[in-house]
Amino acid sequence: EGDKDNTPNINKILTLRKEKAQLLGKRHFADLSTSTKMATLDTAMELMEKLRDASYEPAKKELKELQEFAAGMGFEGELKPWDVSFYAERQREALYSYTDEEIRPYFSLPKVLDGLFQLANRLFDVEVVPAEIKPATWDPEVQFWQINRDGKPAAYFYLDPYSRPEEKRGGAWMGECAGRSTVMGGDGVRLPVAHMVCNQSPPVGDKPSLMTFREVETMFHEFGHALQHMLTTEDEGLVAGIRGVEWDAVEQPSQFMENWCYDKATIDKMAVHYETGEKIPDELWTKIKDSKNFRSATMMLRQLHFAVTDLTLHSSFDPAMAESKSVHDVCQEVASKYLVQQPMDYDRFLCGFGHIFAGGYAAGYYSYKWAEVLSADCFGAFEEAGLDDDAAVQAIGRRFRDTVLAKGGGMAPAEVFEEFRGRPPAPEALLRHSGLA
Repeated sequence: EGDKDNTPNINKILTLRKEKAQLLGKRHFADLSTSTKMATLDTAMELMEKLRDASYEPAKKELKELQEFAAGMGFEGELKPWDVSFYAERQREALYSYTDEEIRPYFSLPKVLDGLFQLANRLFDVEVVPAEIKPATWDPEVQFWQINRDGKPAAYFYLDPYSRPEEKRGGAWMGECAGRSTVMGGDGVRLPVAHMVCNQSPPVGDKPSLMTFREVETMFHEFGHALQHMLTTEDEGLVAGIRGVEWDAVEQPSQFMENWCYDKATIDKMAVHYETGEKIPDELWTKIKDSKNFRSATMMLRQLHFAVTDLTLHSSFDPAMAESKSVHDVCQEVASKYLVQQPMDYDRFLCGFGHIFAGGYAAGYYSYKWAEVLSADCFGAFEEAGLDDDAAVQAIGRRFRDTVLAKGGGMAPAEVFEEFRGRPPAPEALLRHSGLA
């Protein structure tokens, strides 16, 4: 309230965006935003509705189960929004009682990289080896790797895996050092060079870096981005690799690679105790795998609420009429359809929704779910062929390499997807992976 209320700033941002869109001949900012994306406003909203229909009843069941669990712990009355996180964490602990410290010994960085590189070889017929050249690095712990294809260097990447809080920001990311290009290659082709940055615990003495399962997923995720950059066959630098890929499709290869973290054959190659050499116990692995979909319907609806609120504010909402219907009214209206537990009347989530008001996701927050559909559907091709059928997995992996990873921004992502999958994307695989099918 008062001078700390930034709702007027939100209204001003929405007004200016609408004016900008109309100056450029668009109905509203959502049309302007999606004009450079794979989806349109209509197809994005259609997908959000399909995911909502599949998630709403399961989410109601999740809330009922959580209410009963809380009552069993002595809670009285109806759970409020501020109660949910606490009791959901207690419920998760009761159902899947494991800690990161139990998991770490089975995921040492050298074994994880070995498993990841074996997977790349199996799927994409490339070899990842220490680079023949030894460039200067910004830290002694930074590694430099080479990707060989048909026995020849095809790309390179730096890997900066360890946390250095005194000089390195948190999180994980992939970026390009150089893109594939014939123009910049002199008499040949300039090979792509990527960098992958993570923030996991460094080795201590003779003990290697031991990773949480989330850190393993993150490594696979960033490597997926790097593969799209490095395995491109586009020679025009402006559309090679990750350049020119539409916003709502750019996470497709990274999220695709995360799926392999739940493939038992892949896990068996890397989940080995760093001291004893024993494989991760089946009981512990089952807990990790089952916990993946804990309250997945609730989490799905949460993301859909954000996405649909974003699209609505940037399309049908009129900031000039904010006195009669505010942005917060829109947020509550969307919540009434998309959430099973309603926010409080005084909720002002939008005042801190930096993704769409201070970031790059304006009329684009739906991209998270859109890309998840793409990546899950791609992985579904392997599931349909049989993950145990090595010949089929290799054949589909090569096709993924030659389409999704190879074509970069040189072809519209809808066309690339259909060339790989043989049809437009469908949400069934994502719903199945989320335990909602």
